[in-house]
Amino acid sequence: MARCKYCGKDIIWLQEGKKKVPVENDGIKHECEEFKNSTNSLKSIELNHIDPEILKQYQANMDSPKGKKKKKK
Repeated sequence: MARCKYCGKDIIWLQEGKKKVPVENDGIKHECEEFKNSTNSLKSIELNHIDPEILKQYQANMDSPKGKKKKKK
């Protein structure tokens, strides 16, 4: 039995198509106010607010082969 990390209620994960959905013990889809409040508090940063040098360094690190894994045949 899993617990919601936002409100602590017992939930079960069911799969609807390709998406997994949290469901409470009585069969109702689990939606808590704590989760909604946490997603509303996310910050959004526009690219023009980031220092261009830091952005270039980040993009270079993303493109480097160091973090990429090789596929096995």
